[in-house]
This record gives sequence, structure tokens and C-alpha cells, in this order.
Amino acid sequence: MTVMAFSVVLLSICGSYVFYAVFLTYSPSSISDDLLPAPAEVAWMTVTMLAALLLAAVIAIRLARRILTPLNSVADSLHRMAEGDLSARAVADDLSMGEATRLVADFNNMAERLDGMARERAFWNAAIAHELRTPVTVLRGRLQGLAEGVFEPTPAMFAGLLIHMEGLSRLVEDLRVLGLDESGRLELRLEQCDLAAEIAALINAFEPNLRAAGFVLAQDLDGGEVVCDPMRIRQALSALLDNAIHHAEPGALQVRLRLEDERIRLQVEDKGPGIPTDLMECVFDAFRRGAKPRLGGGSGLGLAVVRAIARAHGGEAACRASDSQGTIFELTWPA
Repeated sequence: MTVMAFSVVLLSICGSYVFYAVFLTYSPSSISDDLLPAPAEVAWMTVTMLAALLLAAVIAIRLARRILTPLNSVADSLHRMAEGDLSARAVADDLSMGEATRLVADFNNMAERLDGMARERAFWNAAIAHELRTPVTVLRGRLQGLAEGVFEPTPAMFAGLLIHMEGLSRLVEDLRVLGLDESGRLELRLEQCDLAAEIAALINAFEPNLRAAGFVLAQDLDGGEVVCDPMRIRQALSALLDNAIHHAEPGALQVRLRLEDERIRLQVEDKGPGIPTDLMECVFDAFRRGAKPRLGGGSGLGLAVVRAIARAHGGEAACRASDSQGTIFELTWPA
């Protein structure tokens, strides 16, 4: 707009100098001495005005096209998204202004996130339904068999039902933790505790299951008082040990705790077979499993819960390959 105004003023001033210079030199009689302009002056003013209007119209049309083309694209895409088409994207051409281009880019980023959230929600609904279907079907069949007298109510039968109920309870608790983490409301009950003793007690409770699965457990725990939520840390370690039972090869399994000046490190190292490189970056995503779990497969939520608990403590969860071709899962948080 500044260029347009400058061009019009420049055209008027320079054109007037040229007009009067030419007419005063070659045809002085065409210039009126009165206040009213002569016909030649009227013609010059008319031509100058038309030229200025033409210049302003050309610049205005080009400017409006650079602004309105991306805005119309955004408006059309918003209308399509309002009707449920989350794949709608706005388009900005090479002539669009910087502000309009940024608007289109921000809109497309928002649309990508909404589309991803919708796909993620559909995936979660299907995954949760799949995880609930098996234990619920088993429980229904057993209970119906007990009600109809097909099965004899023995302690072993009730123990099996309790195992399925515990699996359902763990699934519900994992989903609750992930939901609280997504909303930023995963609260911790921080207290000063002997974390090594807490971990040792959990390992002792887990050891029969690990031994039955063929694992030889080793502990390397630094003692000392730390501030954390011991219940949540035990929950994260339980998920790591359960992950080893389902996915790692039987053999040596080591749990390490390191109390450093600035960070606390809790590690679980298994024997392998290791995690593919393409899966290493997303292994802590919910319902992400390896191609061939050794036993069952778990709910697919355990490692996601580990990351949620690490984040709640202000830390992070990571995994990497060990020197023995196994995998080291590490939970770290500020001391």
C-alpha cells in the first residue's frame, strides 16, 4: 500500500512537471491563466486520474489475491472440517503473503493434530475393546458354567477367576494412569523413603513368577533415603519385570538402582533378544508390542505407564541395547 501511494504521488508530481514543461515550451496558449483549467489541463488531469486508478486497481487486485486466496482456502477447509472431514487441508501458493502463509501452516498443523487425535482415539477404542474381550469372555464362560452346574466350584476354579480379575484390575489401573497423565493430573504422594528396600521387597514378591518363567534375578541396589512416590515406582518396576517375563528370553535379569548427586536411575537389563531399531523409539507408546512376544503379550500398556510415572516425577524413561545384545530399560528422575 505504501508503494502504491508513493507511485500515485510520484506519477502526479513528475507527470505535472513534464506536462507543463512541454506545453509551456511548445504551446503556451494551451495553458489557461485563469483559475479554471484549460481543456488540455482537464485532459491531463483525467488521464493522470485514470492512470492512478488503474495502478491502484492492479496493485489492489494483486494484494487481495495474495491475502484472500489462502484465507478462502482456510475458510473452505474449516467448513469441511465442521462437516466431519478431518482430512481437509488449506493451500497457500507461492505468491501468498507471509502472514497468510503462516496462518495456513498453523491451520494445517492444527488439522493434522486433530486428525491424529481422531485416529488415535479410534485405535485406542479398538485396542481397549480387544484387551477386555478375552478376560471378560473367559469370566463370563466360567461363571455361566458355574451357574449351570457344568463346572464344579473348586478352589482351583476360583483361583483362576481371581487371576483374570487381577488382570482386568491392572488393565483398568493402567488406563487410569495414562488418562491422568494425558490430562496432566497424575498426582504423586512424595515422601522420603528407603527406595532400595522398597525395590527389594517388590523383587522378592516377583521372584517366584520370574523363577517359574526361567529367569535368574540379580540385584545391585544403592541404599539411601530419596524423595519419590514409592507406590508409583513399584508400579513402574512391576511393569518392567512383567515386560521381561512376556518378551525377554529366560536367563539373567538384573535390576540396578543408582543414587547420584543429581539423578536417580532405576534400570532393568534382560538377556535379549533385543528390540529392533525402528521399535526402540516408540516402545513406550501404548499398545505398542514387538512382533513375537514370548509369552502372551500383556496389555500393551505397561511401558506406557512407566513413561507416565517417569514424567510425573519430572524424569524420563528410555531403553537402549546392552553390550550383551540384550535391552536396558531405564527410569530416571531428578534426585
